[in-house]
Amino acid sequence: MSATAHAHHKDSFITKYLFSQDHKMIGKQFLITAIFMSIIGVFLSVLFRIQLGWPGESSSFLNTFLGDTWAPEGVLNRGMYLGLVTIHGTIMVFFVLTGGLSGTFSNILIPLQIGARDMASGFLNMLSYWMFLLSSLLMVYSLFLETGPASAGWTIYPPLSVFEQAIPGSGNGMNMWLISMTIFIASSLIGSLNYIVTVLNLRTKGMKMTRLPLTIWAFFVTAIIGVLSFPVLVSAVVLMIMDRTLGTSFYISDVIIGGEIMEQSGGSPILYEHLFWFLGHPEVYIILLPALGLTSEIISTNARKPIFGYRAMIGSILAIAFLSFIVWGHHMFVTGMNPFLGGVFVFTTLLIAIPSAVKVFNYITTLWRGNLRFTPAMLFSIGLVSAFITGGVTGIILADSALDIQVHDTMFVVAHFHVVMGLSAILGMFAGIYHWYPKMYGTMMNTKLGFIHFWITIVCAYGVFLPMHFVGIGGAPRRYYDYSVYQEFDSIQGQMILDLNVVISIFAIIGALGQIIFLFNFFYSIKKGQKAVQNPWKSNTLEWTTPVEHVHGNWPGELPTVYRWPYDYSKPGAEEDYIPQTVPLKDGEEDH
Repeated sequence: MSATAHAHHKDSFITKYLFSQDHKMIGKQFLITAIFMSIIGVFLSVLFRIQLGWPGESSSFLNTFLGDTWAPEGVLNRGMYLGLVTIHGTIMVFFVLTGGLSGTFSNILIPLQIGARDMASGFLNMLSYWMFLLSSLLMVYSLFLETGPASAGWTIYPPLSVFEQAIPGSGNGMNMWLISMTIFIASSLIGSLNYIVTVLNLRTKGMKMTRLPLTIWAFFVTAIIGVLSFPVLVSAVVLMIMDRTLGTSFYISDVIIGGEIMEQSGGSPILYEHLFWFLGHPEVYIILLPALGLTSEIISTNARKPIFGYRAMIGSILAIAFLSFIVWGHHMFVTGMNPFLGGVFVFTTLLIAIPSAVKVFNYITTLWRGNLRFTPAMLFSIGLVSAFITGGVTGIILADSALDIQVHDTMFVVAHFHVVMGLSAILGMFAGIYHWYPKMYGTMMNTKLGFIHFWITIVCAYGVFLPMHFVGIGGAPRRYYDYSVYQEFDSIQGQMILDLNVVISIFAIIGALGQIIFLFNFFYSIKKGQKAVQNPWKSNTLEWTTPVEHVHGNWPGELPTVYRWPYDYSKPGAEEDYIPQTVPLKDGEEDH
């Protein structure tokens, strides 16, 4: 489309803010929706952490928010405890870390960093967001159902999730979960196809694949993983809906509930586990890769150094994507899996540590002897590297079937994936928000508040998840309502579990309250923040060549031409310590 056509394009309020087809506005819609979903997800975790920290004690706070039905006399109902855990996990994994990260930054950055006017299909982009919003609202609505929300854990394993008689949350709450997730997956697929087509077909002149920022490589490969893996979860959900409503038995066999023998037989819940985890493990990298891509850009920019091992970083992204599809069995070591097959999954899981380590070493080497600028985005990026290493070390334990059997389904597993997937991705998301906020809103977030937010977040996160590993090693199974009533623990071990749960809950509550600083900084700075200049970080990529005020079509004139890779920082002989991609190579200057 010509620049002239874009220049004369006028939007009404509805077409600009509600049904916008502009990728920048859609990215911001994804972000603000994800922020509100994260508020709900974190709040739910505070509610059940109160129960775990002080089991059986009356809390007026719980009674105020959950009422007499779900917190009689201020004590959390057992069924609602499972419901809170389930919806917290679902919201954080899918609606915050998947929709929030990919939906926000793929939309905002792909056209801007490849030099395109917009996404390949603005309409499909808009449709993707509205389906995401609808699925979000349905998931939140399920919390208010009379029978409670889905309560079978975020993995919704059968048979607990299939029979309404099994648990109250397996009635309408489970139906809402299944409908919401089906719509979410449709949204994700539409968005992913759009991202792939845009990267392949709409790059500006001179933007070869080897000149793409690592952010775009991460979004591109993430979209491919999503297209290949999410349909498998759809099939798992469809078969579960049939088991629940049509009397089929894909997942059900020989189940007795309350003395009643269920009619369905011949199925296997293990089939569901295979289908779920075939998506579930690629989903870890659907969450992680965008955060790692953002971190690559931020660390290189703020270290004033070229990213170390650019091609190795691309190779590691591709290797992680491939290996993510052949490791799902490590979630199922205790299902009676053939030991030889278990050994194969051990090998492939340990293999994925190699490209992960390449990324970590390259981040550290980029930081080494760099001219470091500690912006809030830089701190959160370094925090991501820290969390990725910490979570990766515990992952080696869980990758080994002989060791995994000892801690499978304990709080050790919960601590591991919260650090390596949840914390890493959240820190990357915060880094991206602080770094590209000037591009999104034309203003700067408050730096001092950003520093305070970082230190509260990182200290409280480790305060929650480091002790949780010891709770798991102590033998505490995950998703238990009250650890004080089990006699299986010896007195010393049991007391350790109870004491550490108090510590974890205190850190969780402080960490949750600390996010208020971020929320204030984010929303206050939209209107009241310091006005941003065009290129506040002195960065090389194309998005910083667009005007501060948003222009429909991104560039008012011709699209920029790219002459070099995006990491020419502190180049010997250059006048400044950065050279934008739009600057032609000088005579005798070598392209990377």
